[in-house]
Amino acid sequence: MSSRRRTIELDEQERHAFLNQARTILLVSNGRRGYPHPMPMWFCIDSHGTICCTTFAKSQKVLNLRRDPRASLVVESGDLYSELKGVVVEARAEIVAEERVVLDVLMGIAKKRRVSGMDDNQPIRSGLERTAKKRVALLFAPERFMSWDHSKLGGRY
Repeated sequence: MSSRRRTIELDEQERHAFLNQARTILLVSNGRRGYPHPMPMWFCIDSHGTICCTTFAKSQKVLNLRRDPRASLVVESGDLYSELKGVVVEARAEIVAEERVVLDVLMGIAKKRRVSGMDDNQPIRSGLERTAKKRVALLFAPERFMSWDHSKLGGRY
């Protein structure tokens, strides 16, 4: 890895903070015709570092991940070159249909998104129980990270 690449790479704490503050992740699965299938997803990260999303059980994402569990997950920010920051995660997906797991992920996402009423979890949980029945949890175990933070260049390109 070049020294320039090392200069802009996020360390583990920076990467963790960046992913935890992000609200949306781009899930890129492998489509049946060989083209990448990118879809924005709300997500949370569990205590083991697993990136968790939910989707409808019959979605194209699920079909793609059943065929090939490899995926790339992308979070990025910045409007100017000097502000560009991002993380790419190469991961393998596990598809879990167990309603309790789906509900836990939905609650984790709601908490991360600071949904109003989270102080009184029962009404939120009851509302999410209805949608959980039609969904699966997508649990992504990270295998490799790539990251960048152009602000570390200090204006030198």
